[in-house]
Amino acid sequence: MKIHHNARRQFAALTTALCASLAATELLAQQRVEALADDTWRFSAGIGAFSRPRYPGSGDAQRVAVPLVTGNYGRFFVGGTPGAGFPVGVGYSVFQNDAWRVGLALGAELDKPRKQSDAPILNGWGDIDQTALGSIFASYTHDWVTVRGFVVSDIGGKGHGTRIALDVEGRYRVNERLVLSAGPGITWADGRYTQTFYGISAEQGAAAGLAPYETGSGVNLFRVSVGAQYQLNPQWVLGANLTAGWLQGDAKSSPVTEDRSQNVYGIFASYRF
Repeated sequence: MKIHHNARRQFAALTTALCASLAATELLAQQRVEALADDTWRFSAGIGAFSRPRYPGSGDAQRVAVPLVTGNYGRFFVGGTPGAGFPVGVGYSVFQNDAWRVGLALGAELDKPRKQSDAPILNGWGDIDQTALGSIFASYTHDWVTVRGFVVSDIGGKGHGTRIALDVEGRYRVNERLVLSAGPGITWADGRYTQTFYGISAEQGAAAGLAPYETGSGVNLFRVSVGAQYQLNPQWVLGANLTAGWLQGDAKSSPVTEDRSQNVYGIFASYRF
């Protein structure tokens, strides 16, 4: 069943997709290093077009285009939060140099991550509400390899639980303007997260004519990402990214899951000033 789009939902979907873009993460991390040097405001503004699953486990994709804005002042940042595990918020880089970046962030999804109108099986289940999220994130770069990770947890009490993600990215500089990247990643989720997004309670089962489905903690997703970043000039950057993901464990076997493959892809253009 095709679902009608709405503007807020599309914006949330796109910013979450951007969060998964390793090319965008590298661009904004570079901007933050520069901002640390002189404690002045630095901004990036751009537009992207992305496609991602409508909700975790969905077989239906959303394709949207929206503007994107991020600001940095010294160690503080606001707006987009690549690497933190959620699309928008505020944060602080506790430690940062040429190799390491460690920080804290507070943020949220911009809309409900799942609505009962998203698929027939969800009718009568109620929506999964957005919540406040807290994150500890870190990255380490050595030569052409970067390792990134975050721990993000629901601090708003809406059942989103805790997730831990780890990604490894290798970069190849084709020339002064073009950089290619690729690497694997993995996400672990606790039982509260998996039960909220992939489990079926007794009430939900009765509404859908299904048996209850209990989930537990464990590896939730494997993924492989490839990307490209092209520097048109000192201000303009173009990027593209594809992340192919595969649900694991209880998420893969859940009756809620329409498609084990969870893919995100898109392009973006960003202007730094």
